[in-house]
Amino acid sequence: MSWITPAIQAAGIERTLDAGQTLFRLGSRATGLYEVVSGKIRLVRVSSAGSEAVLFVASAGHTFAEASLYSATYQCDAIASTKATVRLYPKAAVLAEFQRSPKVAQAFMAMLAQQVMSLRTGLQRRNIRSARDRVRHYLALNVGPDGRTVALATTLKDVARDLGLTHEALYRTLSEMASDGEIKRSDGKITIRAANRLSPLP
Repeated sequence: MSWITPAIQAAGIERTLDAGQTLFRLGSRATGLYEVVSGKIRLVRVSSAGSEAVLFVASAGHTFAEASLYSATYQCDAIASTKATVRLYPKAAVLAEFQRSPKVAQAFMAMLAQQVMSLRTGLQRRNIRSARDRVRHYLALNVGPDGRTVALATTLKDVARDLGLTHEALYRTLSEMASDGEIKRSDGKITIRAANRLSPLP
């Protein structure tokens, strides 16, 4: 069950942003959470020196700023990485629907639980020092039902960001793994060679 019910959907307010345009800033009043309809939105914290630390990049289908339901202000900046359309779900409408239907609230909590698991996996992966072992960890957790094929839902640049690697380091590591016969690369997917079945690192 999706937590975005017809009532919540009807309350949604769409907005289109140009690349580089700011949706909200750290400390601005939280009016609700957002869903990305198209394009990409990056959530960042900006240092006093002006450098960005990217917390998350939301693409079509992702929601973000969920904590705004229980906070008076937003906790980061949200900036369009590309031309994007987002849909605001106002705080009052979402909370009212949660009160009306516990099942909707449970569906929302299930989504948040999945996000927590993803964040923990990402943190575990960042503690792996070797670039190749980070890639192995990623492949093991994203392999398909056949136990060998990983379908890439995003670009390799996005994968590199998730792994905490530069895209050059990821490309180099994948090329080395392919040359060593560990994987086979093709458009939109990576196949793990039968003799190199992977399991997540502890």
